[in-house]
Amino acid sequence: MAIGLQNEGFSDALVILGAAGLVIPAFARFRISPVIGFILVGVLVGPAGLGALVPRAPWLYYLTISDPEAIEPFAEFGIVLLLFSIGLELSFRRLWAMRQLVFGTGPMQLLGSALLIGVTLHYLGQNWSGSAGLGLALALSSTALVLPLVGTSSPVGRGAFAILLFQDLALVPIIFSLGAMAPTAAAGWVGIAGVALRGALTVMAMYVGGRLVLPRLFAQAARTKSPELFLAASLLVVIVASVATTAAGLSPIVGALLAGLLIAETEYHSEVEVMTAPFKGLALGVFLITVGMSLDLKLILANWGSLLAAVIGVVSAKAVVTYLLLRVANARRGIALETGLLMGSPSETTLIVLATAAQAQLILGSTAAFWQTVTAIGLTITPLLAKLGRVVSRRIEGRDPLPDAVSAEQGTRAVVFGFGRVGQLVADMLARHQQPFVAVEADIDAVAEARAAGYPVVFGDVSRAELIDRLDLASARALILTMDDPVLTVRLARRLRESFPDLPIIARARDTVHAAELYKAGVTDAVPETLESSLQLSEAVLVDLGVAMGPVIASIHDKRDELRQTIRRVAMLDREPRIRRLRRSDEIEPA
Repeated sequence: MAIGLQNEGFSDALVILGAAGLVIPAFARFRISPVIGFILVGVLVGPAGLGALVPRAPWLYYLTISDPEAIEPFAEFGIVLLLFSIGLELSFRRLWAMRQLVFGTGPMQLLGSALLIGVTLHYLGQNWSGSAGLGLALALSSTALVLPLVGTSSPVGRGAFAILLFQDLALVPIIFSLGAMAPTAAAGWVGIAGVALRGALTVMAMYVGGRLVLPRLFAQAARTKSPELFLAASLLVVIVASVATTAAGLSPIVGALLAGLLIAETEYHSEVEVMTAPFKGLALGVFLITVGMSLDLKLILANWGSLLAAVIGVVSAKAVVTYLLLRVANARRGIALETGLLMGSPSETTLIVLATAAQAQLILGSTAAFWQTVTAIGLTITPLLAKLGRVVSRRIEGRDPLPDAVSAEQGTRAVVFGFGRVGQLVADMLARHQQPFVAVEADIDAVAEARAAGYPVVFGDVSRAELIDRLDLASARALILTMDDPVLTVRLARRLRESFPDLPIIARARDTVHAAELYKAGVTDAVPETLESSLQLSEAVLVDLGVAMGPVIASIHDKRDELRQTIRRVAMLDREPRIRRLRRSDEIEPA
């Protein structure tokens, strides 16, 4: 045991686990992003912090990380799992709906930021090839930090995710391009074309193979009723997909994202998301600790003027480009500004591109080291930029996350999430029957119109936990989910049911399949749009055929109740696969 304790890897693992156990609950208690906590831990326990005192105080060895390079693979795996979890929250249909942002705004934001930064650096004395390399490197933004801060369902999150997705796809072509610009490069551009072809074929093969194999794989894992085997199958899919895209010349995070998208199309995505969440959080914490360890406070203090100017310049350039492009794409001013500030910092992948540019002799080693420090500082201040973006955005839009419409009597109200056509109709019926309510809507224009018409509507992003906390749903009479986003509705229903087990939750569903998912997530009632339109059509047909109105209405109500009970039964059977299997094997008699 004494030998094991002296092992560097064992000691470092204890420090990391201890940091996770302290940082996450402590910072969550004060509602501060744990991102900052992990980075501060990295600064404290890294070689430039307490690690520098180990020769004089050997006991600090057990409180520091002695081999930073050894934990970098775990940090990279954290980013892979992050992209995998993002894929689980998406769908191919939703991704297709974002294609204009991904392949329109995405490349313009990357190239526009790179051009602005590169030209500025050239006029400050950098040669053209070095300016191009630095511009492309610093134009990248951090997927690992941005998306956990805003998610992918909010207006800011959708724009940020689209841009970040294109940047992740462009990472390998950027690296190959810089290699092709090296003085000793030969056929670099031919290599880029080969990577593109191999990557496209690999992605197509993974899509076809995943649709055929994954449902069977997870069905077999589910039948064993072994959580360990289910987790092993999930991690196997992530690893195989990442290795496949890496072998094709793409980034491993592209494979992880595609694996998540494929599993999201199966009925097992919720279980996979729950199983892999702890690993994602821990591995992402390791990545943030490595960011903190790369900060040398003495070096920063010695060069604080030039470093400060560099950070402000990069953040400003990217924020301006992102803001203008999102405004062109019809985003509101507040959303565009918040997204721009959030995307202003460099990325963890910036470090990779900087190393590539230095290896290709496009920039000097000292130049690369300077911009690596800038990148680490930028990653550290990303949560602060996100907070600043929210504050400035609210002032620009003239809004507050929870204005006077949510008052002390909120517990006597129903709460409506979403105020589109469905939410407004629900509000009208509540008002007609003198039932007090408050609605929450993420579109500031819709909020302004609703308030002008006299509706009690507040601006807010329901995917943010702090808004849920301030709504005091524990004392609400009912919650009505009317958003036209099936993924977000299911995730909200599941999270809210866990937090408020007695709250009546009524949700809008697209169809009976979506309604079954919502019942599994814990809603009290789910109303499928396709079912209601069919019932209304049947009612109109019977009345036009001369059937009396009374019996028609009664039969419609009976049919609605019958179909809802059927959907509930299907949902409950999916939640209890053991019962379904026992019935198929005649071990019990069906009721």
